[in-house]
Amino acid sequence: MKKLACVLALTSAFASVDALAWGHEGHRVVGSIAEKLIKGSNAEKQVQALLLPGETLESITNWADGAKGGVGYPAPTPEQAEYTAVNPKHGEYHYTDIPFQNTHYHDGAVGTAEHDIVQTLKQAIAVLQGKTDPALNPHKFTRRQALLLIAHMTGDIHQPLHVGAAFVGKDGTFVVPKNHHDIDSVNIYDSRGGNSLMLDDDKLTAMSASLIPGEPKPLPEGAKKWPTRPFHSYWDSTVVDYAMRRISTGSPEQFAQKAIDSSPYVMMNTGEAATWPYQWANDALEVSKLAYTDVTPGKITAQTNRKGETYYTFNLEMGQNYPVPSSAIARDQLIKGGYRLAAVLKAIWP
Repeated sequence: MKKLACVLALTSAFASVDALAWGHEGHRVVGSIAEKLIKGSNAEKQVQALLLPGETLESITNWADGAKGGVGYPAPTPEQAEYTAVNPKHGEYHYTDIPFQNTHYHDGAVGTAEHDIVQTLKQAIAVLQGKTDPALNPHKFTRRQALLLIAHMTGDIHQPLHVGAAFVGKDGTFVVPKNHHDIDSVNIYDSRGGNSLMLDDDKLTAMSASLIPGEPKPLPEGAKKWPTRPFHSYWDSTVVDYAMRRISTGSPEQFAQKAIDSSPYVMMNTGEAATWPYQWANDALEVSKLAYTDVTPGKITAQTNRKGETYYTFNLEMGQNYPVPSSAIARDQLIKGGYRLAAVLKAIWP
């Protein structure tokens, strides 16, 4: 909890301005920050050339999630359907599963894949740099697709659970698998990026009511309230809502402007732009250690999915103050994502 408390001290300047891969709003925050930061640059001109009428950098940040469809998104467009037909593993482009206790992303290590978020971002950056040979662009991304993916996945890679993954031992503690075969659902269980770690929703609501100002966003019309909430969902969307409420902003654009006005310090990247996704992943791993501080897996329950396959979930307990520091982390990560998205676009198009 001491590590989490440090986050508040380090970011108090921004918090004092005013006493949501991220969900839909979180991605738009990242896009809005970047859009403001590239205004008047060659990068803005080149981005505009790849956008369709009515699109903005902010508005396209959810395109890659929209291609997956599902709750909260309309049916995929013909452009999205064409993309997913050529990229059958596109749903796996959004994350990597490095044990959160590790410090670096290494090609081929446990939790990585040839089509994970680091490799996908590296390919998309190469495409926009004009490097389109098969070795650098095995998925044959077009320039527009590359921009759509970078706009979205630069946000995703700054969501700590999209990089740092939790694996649970049979004794109910977080463990580090040394190879993929160790994850056997007998001695070591895969938490599926935190989707198998379940929070009691009523308990979380009661806890946050005394810690986070303002009212939570109502459920979308027709949406069902579930008794539990996956830890991954908490980090995708719940903490974004908390972060926005804590600085009294009602929209991604307002959040973005308030962030920029605060002149935050964001450590920028060095070297070739194609190496930056590795640096972003390493940074997210460090942050994921904070995300998994003060949370404890509990009772294991066997579940059956629609295909009849068995998987396991764990009750998850969090510390009584967890919503406060976790929302501060989310705020910082959204800001990092926006600034680094702007930086990589400017590096591609100086």
